Amino acid sequence: MGEIRHHDDDNINHHIKKPKLTQTLISPAQILTEFAHHAPETARINNGSFGSVPNTITTSQRQFHLKFLSQPDQFFFNTLPKQILTSRKLLRSLINADDVSEVALVDNATTASAIVLQNVGRGFSEGRYARNDVVVMFSCAFQAVKKSIDAYVRRAGGEVVVVDLPFPVREKDEIVNAVIMPVKELVKVCREEGVDRVFVDAAHAIGSVSVDVKEIGADFYVSNLHKWFFCPPSVAVLYSRKDVAEDLHHPVVSHEYGNGLAIESAWIGTRDYSPQLVVPDVFEFVNRFEGGIEGIMKRNHDAVVEMGEMLAKSWGTSLGAPPEMCPNRFGVEVPIHYQPLRDEEAGPRDQSGGFVTGYARISHQVYNTVDDYIKFRDAVNQLLRDGFSCKMLIPREE
Repeated sequence: MGEIRHHDDDNINHHIKKPKLTQTLISPAQILTEFAHHAPETARINNGSFGSVPNTITTSQRQFHLKFLSQPDQFFFNTLPKQILTSRKLLRSLINADDVSEVALVDNATTASAIVLQNVGRGFSEGRYARNDVVVMFSCAFQAVKKSIDAYVRRAGGEVVVVDLPFPVREKDEIVNAVIMPVKELVKVCREEGVDRVFVDAAHAIGSVSVDVKEIGADFYVSNLHKWFFCPPSVAVLYSRKDVAEDLHHPVVSHEYGNGLAIESAWIGTRDYSPQLVVPDVFEFVNRFEGGIEGIMKRNHDAVVEMGEMLAKSWGTSLGAPPEMCPNRFGVEVPIHYQPLRDEEAGPRDQSGGFVTGYARISHQVYNTVDDYIKFRDAVNQLLRDGFSCKMLIPREE
């Protein structure tokens, strides 16, 4: 039986196909065609959760499926290692990493969190960290990250400190989910305070904001590629700075164990690797838009701000953050909340005594139109007419 070997040696793939610089820009009609598989009766304004995949990319993905099905040995022994390396090299340039060995492709940000926090947990058992050493995280952390900290850090003897963040946000000193966090500044504070390792879970970053991992300065940084970079689900890029990455390992152990995280992640047994393989095609797709991915990010930002302000004005409500802090998602207060108190009247309150309000997180991607947000506005208005209130969201006491 053969053994698949992955290497980061440029010599095995020195003729890397660069993404084409398309001369003809994509038209509105072509955009509609690329996303024609979307359910026509649904206004998709939640791109941030699961992303979207153009037909061009699903076609490329299907070609990789057929290559595997037609000749698995040829695919796994030759096509797969070279194509994954090509994808990693393109992403290395996109995020400005020093070396391709710092760039690993994993399933998603949840997997990346497990990889990093597993390493932290081993640090306690191996004596790098002492019992009651502290991991600091924000209250807005993704639930899977919080659970990973419990699984790998608390059980190993570490303590966890949660920093509460306010909402709505009025300035960049107040940071929370769905807005651009001042990551570079936060990493700088961590360094000044002697924090040993910094991990940034930037699940939405690539395709939303420009990413320069050297400028950010974190030890570990992850971003999904299926949320805002048009890759099929699921794939994420995990950056690990070379001088701290030596002891990182993928939790699924294969014969590549010990060859570095990027190589370990490139082979975790027989499975579908196609989301990692279509990355070059995604680069070509975004280059069909004026300004490439930077142009897409600007248009999404401008559009989501316009739609958020339209909704807030229509409902007479507030925005969840300053527009400049919202890349392609925006928190908009919905009018299914208490009315301001008049003459000592009572309003619905949560368990901490605060008034209950509701915010909707809207997203904008290249396929969205104004009609999508009008449908959403009208649906919320219908809830109002039906008597819905955020009071209904309060957990009932047993």
